[in-house]
Amino acid sequence: MSGPGECTIAAVPLPAVRGVHVADPSFDVVSKVDRQEVDNALNQAAKEVATRYDFRGTDTKISWAGEEAISIESTTEERAAAAVDVLQTKLIKRGISLKALEVGEPAQSGKIYKIDGKILQGIEQDKAKKIAKFIRDEGPKGVQAQIQGDQLRVSGKKKDHLQDVISRLKNEDFGIALQFVNYR
Repeated sequence: MSGPGECTIAAVPLPAVRGVHVADPSFDVVSKVDRQEVDNALNQAAKEVATRYDFRGTDTKISWAGEEAISIESTTEERAAAAVDVLQTKLIKRGISLKALEVGEPAQSGKIYKIDGKILQGIEQDKAKKIAKFIRDEGPKGVQAQIQGDQLRVSGKKKDHLQDVISRLKNEDFGIALQFVNYR
């Protein structure tokens, strides 16, 4: 026996489902790189530098210098810069944006030139504010951006508006590699 607003399944009364609020569509804007792909690119670059003819006799090395840092060493400044080019080529082939790699200037230390690089992960607070402001100013009406740590959550009433925001963000240069994840 069910009354108004109830339905029965196997004689167990259940409340009727009315007015269930479904969350607005959303996605996250992040700046992350696959550490394994970077490691593969670095190993390939180090192997190429070790075997290439124009690097012979220059003691050029590419290696990790910590969790997110890369060290490039050579006996000449030109070969150190060429090793950076080799690394960048390998990163591109592995689908990693060069915006995720920050490379310093060559510094001489004795007879060795050293270039320090860093893998950039996460969206810094000031860049997150710029992206959120861009979404508010340039994006469709009704789309909100919230800063959540080192990422942004973008939500709106319509999926079409979110897709428009994604295409606008792809066309804009914020100086960092952006990825769009958790699209729901």
